[in-house]
Amino acid sequence: MNYVFALALIGFVILVHEFGHFLAARIVGVPIRIFSIGFGPKLWAVKRGKTEYRIAVVPLGGYVLPDFDDDKEFFALSARKRIVMTIGGPFASLVLPLFCFALANLFSAGMSFNSLVIKPFYQAYAIFSQVVIALLGMFSQHSQLSGIIGVVTQGGQFIGFSLVKAIRFVGLISLNLAVLNLVPLPVLDGGKVLMYLMEGIHPRFSKLHYPLAIAGWVLVMGLMLYTTVIDIVKLV
Repeated sequence: MNYVFALALIGFVILVHEFGHFLAARIVGVPIRIFSIGFGPKLWAVKRGKTEYRIAVVPLGGYVLPDFDDDKEFFALSARKRIVMTIGGPFASLVLPLFCFALANLFSAGMSFNSLVIKPFYQAYAIFSQVVIALLGMFSQHSQLSGIIGVVTQGGQFIGFSLVKAIRFVGLISLNLAVLNLVPLPVLDGGKVLMYLMEGIHPRFSKLHYPLAIAGWVLVMGLMLYTTVIDIVKLV
């Protein structure tokens, strides 16, 4: 049961990340066609303006679909608007842990200015640094790699029956998601921002979006498959 709870918490972290993209898009006036909680066929939906808000069958994470008929319309937007929309996700993933750590500190150490305001920043910075260091050294330490199976397994064991640990787990996963998405691969948010900035150097760089995105997807999918195999071997 703890593993199911851990998986649900990971879905919540992804949903907050996508809400960051959604909110940033609304701020800069990028039209959104669908904001979905979950994936797959919709169970319920309501339309407000041009945006359909829906709840889908698979209640894990969610997604944001801009209201454009083709990619040409999307790339016709200014690079500034696309950059703001893109960094909205990682920004939300960086802010969420501050609330998580503040809430966990409240339960474990009581209410104080330090535990609610100061300490969460130190905790988030410490974990952020550890994740960056781990990411830089992951290919030299193959045994430390974990895919979704490993994360759920370790998360379930870490949470146990503790509410405070569950809250801290959300903060930890959110920081991991933020760091991962800031990696400058075109398929990730960091890579997208880099490509949008390169358009300012020369418009022809926009033609590299598709081939680099495909290469990025191949790399990410290959890494996911590799980490899944590692997780299964560890479990067996």
